[in-house]
Amino acid sequence: MVLDIKGLHISFGKLHVLNDISISIKKGEKVVIIGPSGSGKSTLLRCINRLENPDAGSIIFEGNDLTEKNCDLDKARQKIGMVFQSFNLFPHLTVLENITLAPVTLGIQTKEEAASDAKKLLERVGLSEKAECYPSVLSGGQKQRIAIVRTLAMKPDVILFDEPTSALDPEMAVEVLEVIKSLASDGMTMIVVTHEMGFAREVADRVIFMDGGMIMEEGTPEKIFLHPESDRLKQFLDSVL
Repeated sequence: MVLDIKGLHISFGKLHVLNDISISIKKGEKVVIIGPSGSGKSTLLRCINRLENPDAGSIIFEGNDLTEKNCDLDKARQKIGMVFQSFNLFPHLTVLENITLAPVTLGIQTKEEAASDAKKLLERVGLSEKAECYPSVLSGGQKQRIAIVRTLAMKPDVILFDEPTSALDPEMAVEVLEVIKSLASDGMTMIVVTHEMGFAREVADRVIFMDGGMIMEEGTPEKIFLHPESDRLKQFLDSVL
């Protein structure tokens, strides 16, 4: 088990955003989380990476509880990659510099090693020619592919994708989804929050449906999309399919 979440709770003021969330993720598993806006999906990802501090519960990543006070979060985050809705590229750095910044700064690789790996990753996503460009000249789809490459440069054990195509038009979204599918086929462990139901059906080993800060239903794509049990999931699928 790479990730084991038990009894996770978090509130923002009087709003209970996550209510007793428990999920276990195996190495190589592709888990897709679906649900309406405001159901707690993105907050769950941010708790896993400890960008939000849960009020209760445990997050065991590779044997270490990330909620403990003495946990080395910086070390853990090197192995938990996260791709956000917004691309968060540094505008004053070239594509290559954006990708190599973290591994070089953290002393994981030399500048030459990081550049070599970055160029290979850029080739993989079809953006070799953009290495010396600045983010301002890239399309949204290209920026998101660079953001994924930047995450891959850290050689993570798990990648969290928080609605990675929500800011893109359909054509650009396809570009990004193809990269994620490629990573999935290579065995990358990933948790993906998305509204792309076709992607969820094609890629997921397991689909989790969240609503109101709770896990309402989970199972294989076939079970969730073809044989939903709860009325709430049936209602949600009727609205998005």
